[in-house]
Amino acid sequence: TDHISPAGAIPVDYPAGRYLIENGVKPWEFNSYGSRRGNHEVMMRGTFANIRIKNQLVSDMGGLTLKFPENEQGYVFDASQKYETEKTDLLVFGGKEYGTGSSRDWAAKGTILLGVKAVITTSFERIHRSNLVGMGVLPLIFKKGESFESLGLKGDETFEISNINQIKPNGLLTVNVLKAGNEKKFQVIVKLNTDIEIDYIKNGGILHYVLRQMIKT
Repeated sequence: TDHISPAGAIPVDYPAGRYLIENGVKPWEFNSYGSRRGNHEVMMRGTFANIRIKNQLVSDMGGLTLKFPENEQGYVFDASQKYETEKTDLLVFGGKEYGTGSSRDWAAKGTILLGVKAVITTSFERIHRSNLVGMGVLPLIFKKGESFESLGLKGDETFEISNINQIKPNGLLTVNVLKAGNEKKFQVIVKLNTDIEIDYIKNGGILHYVLRQMIKT
C-alpha cells in the first residue's frame, strides 16, 4: 500500500508539496505524508504519488498518468481533478495481491477521494480489499487465466461496467471496452463476500450506509 499512499517525504514539486507551499508551509517544514495523515487535502494529493510507483500508461516513474483524450501527461491528482470536472468516474487496474504492504487506511480513502469507483486486479490483499469496500470502492478481479495484458488492454480505452446495481457476492459483471468506435467485452468477478458488503457498495461506503440506517430509525 505504500505505492498507493506513501508515508515518506513529500516532494516539493508533487501536488501535496505544491498545496503546502500555497498555504504558507516552507519545504523544510513539510515533514512526511505519515505525519500529515489527519489532513485530507495532503493525503488525497499523496494518493498514487509514490516516487517509485510505475504506471503502465507512462514511461516515467512516479505518480504520473495520462489524461485522455488529450494524452496529456501529469500527476495523478491533477488528472483526477480534470476528470471530476468532466464528471468522469475513474477505474484502476492492478496486478497480483493488490494492496499488499502495511495496513494503511488512506490507501482506500485516497482512492475514493480521487474519484475511483472500482479497482480491477488479478487478486487483492485481504485487508485492503475490505478497506476499499468500506469506502465504497468496488473490488473486482479478472476471471482465472485473464489479465490486463492477456485481454489486450492499453488503458486508453473507455470502460463501462454493466448492471452494477445487480451485483451479488462473487457474482459476475460485464465490462464494456470502447475505443475508436470499436467495442469488446470481458467479465470480472465481484470480490464481495457478504450481502452487507453489497449494501456498503450500493450506499457509497460504510459511513453513508450507517447514516441512512439511522435516518430510517
